[in-house]
Amino acid sequence: MNRLIAPFVALSRITMTTDRRNSTALPALMALCLSVGAMFSVINQAAEASQTMTSTPTSTATLSSKQQTIPLIAAFMATSDMPNLNAALNQGLDAGLSISETREILVQLYAYVGFPRSLNALNELMTVVQARKQRGIEDAPGREPSRAIPVGDELLAAGTANQTKISGAPVKGPVFEFAPVANQFLQTHLFGDIFERDNLDWQSRELATVGALAATPGVESQLRSHMAASLRVGLSAGQLSQVTELLKKHGDAQTAERANATLNEVLAAAKK
Repeated sequence: MNRLIAPFVALSRITMTTDRRNSTALPALMALCLSVGAMFSVINQAAEASQTMTSTPTSTATLSSKQQTIPLIAAFMATSDMPNLNAALNQGLDAGLSISETREILVQLYAYVGFPRSLNALNELMTVVQARKQRGIEDAPGREPSRAIPVGDELLAAGTANQTKISGAPVKGPVFEFAPVANQFLQTHLFGDIFERDNLDWQSRELATVGALAATPGVESQLRSHMAASLRVGLSAGQLSQVTELLKKHGDAQTAERANATLNEVLAAAKK
C-alpha cells in the first residue's frame, strides 16, 4: 500500500469504529489527525527545501548545445568582438536560448566587465533578434523572473545566503575589511538583485562568468573563484574542461590558456 495513503485508510477505519462504539476515541482520533497533518507538513517542507536548493539543472556528462554557447557569448562580449558576438548570439538562439535568457546573460555580465560592454552587447542582441525576425525566425521570448526581488534587510539576507552557497563559505578577507561596502554591494546587488532573478539558472550564470573572466587578462584570481563556484552549482570537471576546449576552438588562444590553467589549479586544489 502506498505509504502516503495508508494513514488515511487507518484514519477511515478509526472513524468507522468510533461511530459504532462511543465518543471516547475522539481524543485519539484528533491526535492521529494532528500526526498525519504534521507528517505532510514535514514532507512539504522537505520538498520545498529541495526545490530551493536545486537552483540549477542536474549536471550531466557534457554541456548541452545551449550551454555550450554561453561562455562564447560571454567571452566575445568581454572583448567587444562584435562580429563573433553576433555569430555566437545567433548560435545561442538557434540552440534554444530564449531572448530573456540571452538578455539576462548580457545584463549580469555588466557586474564583471562593465556597463559599456554590457550595453553594446545588448544593442547587438537587439540587432540579431530583429534580423532573425525579418528572416521569419520567431525566437522564444522566455520569461521574466517569477518572483519579486526582496528589498532592504531581506535582500541583504538573500544575497548573503546566495553568496555563501556559491562561494562555499562566508566571504571575508582583508580587502572586505578595508572596504566593507564592496562586499555589501556584492551581497545586496550581485548576489541579491541579480542572482535572485530566476529566469536564468545558476549554472548558466557561472558559465557566463567563467567565459567573461577567462577573456579578461589580470583577473585570474576571480576566474579561479568562479571555476570553483561552477563545481558547487553542479557543473562537472568534464563540463568545465569542455568550456576550455570550446574557447580554444572558437575563441583566442590566450583566453583558452587562462581557462585551462585555472581549471587545472582548481581541480588540483580540490584533491588536496
